[in-house]
Amino acid sequence: MTGVATDGVDLLDQAFTRAAGAARVAGNRVKLLKDGPENYPAWLEAIGGARDSIAFENFIFCEDETGRQFAAALMERARAGVQVRLVYDWLGCRTRASGKFWRTLLQAGCDVRVFNPPHAAHPVGWLRRDHRKLLSVDGRVGFISGLCIGRDWAGDAVAGREPWRDTGVQIEGPALADIASAFEQVWAVTGVSLPAALAAAEPPAAGPPGPGGAVAAVGDVALRVVATRPGTYAVLRLDQLIAASARRTLWLTDAYFAGIPPYVEALRSAARDGVDVRLLVPGSSDITLLRPLSQAGYRPLLEAGVRVFQWQGPMLHAKTAVADGRWARVGSSNLNIASWVGNNELDVLVENERFAADMQQMFEADLTRATELVLRQERRRLGLVAQDFRSRLKRRRDDWLRDTHTSNAGQAAAAALRLSRTVGAALTERQVLATTDASTVALVGGLALLLGVASIVWPRLAALPIAVALLWAALILFTRALALRRERRRRGLPTTHVQRDSRKVERKP
Repeated sequence: MTGVATDGVDLLDQAFTRAAGAARVAGNRVKLLKDGPENYPAWLEAIGGARDSIAFENFIFCEDETGRQFAAALMERARAGVQVRLVYDWLGCRTRASGKFWRTLLQAGCDVRVFNPPHAAHPVGWLRRDHRKLLSVDGRVGFISGLCIGRDWAGDAVAGREPWRDTGVQIEGPALADIASAFEQVWAVTGVSLPAALAAAEPPAAGPPGPGGAVAAVGDVALRVVATRPGTYAVLRLDQLIAASARRTLWLTDAYFAGIPPYVEALRSAARDGVDVRLLVPGSSDITLLRPLSQAGYRPLLEAGVRVFQWQGPMLHAKTAVADGRWARVGSSNLNIASWVGNNELDVLVENERFAADMQQMFEADLTRATELVLRQERRRLGLVAQDFRSRLKRRRDDWLRDTHTSNAGQAAAAALRLSRTVGAALTERQVLATTDASTVALVGGLALLLGVASIVWPRLAALPIAVALLWAALILFTRALALRRERRRRGLPTTHVQRDSRKVERKP
């Protein structure tokens, strides 16, 4: 996967930079870390050796034995005079850590801030979350991963409980300045912004500063630190670009796959063009509702030649990609609309053949504990049949899309998704409908007819939910308007938005 050089400019590199909103930084040292047993000891070692500052940001911080271990390490450094800053997400930690837990950290000298707690003036603001997983110590070492803090990621060898399958990286070198900048983005919206001197990365212990005070190179790995914010679409643009650029292989691992049509079509196009596209997904999920939603999207991928594998170990929580043995992504972004559009996410995009080879080896090892999903024609309907990846002798699941063991809520969600796609295709005529969709289209048409008649016969009943929604929206808007007016008065700004110039313009003959 090489770019086209024009006037000394690598066009593909330029496309990556613009899509990701992140420049390529050379001279780094990167280490691949698998699961909690490899990540957590490295994190704790870095925290224990902190001399000046610790920046810690995570979506979930559990108040269990693992969380208390990290809390104790952070408090010990804070008492020793190290500046410890911690950001946690309100929704992610809502049921996992108590107020007492955070107060204990504050009392020990840690600066703890919560991201986006609920507010009456922003009733849907809870959709915007801080899903990043970041640790930076002294500007000399940083970590980016998909791991949260809790016993699920740590596992318990004595009890025979495996850790959740996850992936992270350890980074040293000039890219630490971008990691510090990413932390500053979120820190700034949770309170007073960090001073520039504190936000800047310090030179690593491994080498002296470079020209102009920049961090000196410590390795040969080039990478991009992609810090996305709500509405930026950076990772979505990058994922689509990688799918379009891959020539030989594109191997994806994702915990909560729910691809939107443009990305699904990018994967389908790559597979039809001969690229070996593989997607590894969980066999069971901690979010029950999302599983059938993911399943509903597998069939179009399989029909185009994308190979889908179901992990048979503990919860698969990793978010990784590796393409053409050259490019790899590790971080917090899932392949779904929440990560692409609604969350603050953090990923590292590594362009190094040695690191990509390690990622490929890890992916192949994961497939030895996976089950491949394939299409089979049965009773004139397409169903997903599971074939064992290793022996293909034992079928784990038959007709997975019609799995009778799926929860009622999950079945309803999957049915709703399929129904919406069918109805949308019928109304817009932009998608070919199968003949088996005739009954579905007729059923929806009948329901629409009944609702229309009911609205005429009982207009008050039909108008009630609309009236409630409008009143609620009006209350929120007026509350917001009053808050804005108070803020304008506090700042001494004029009450009008636009002031017209009353002077006349003389026209020249």
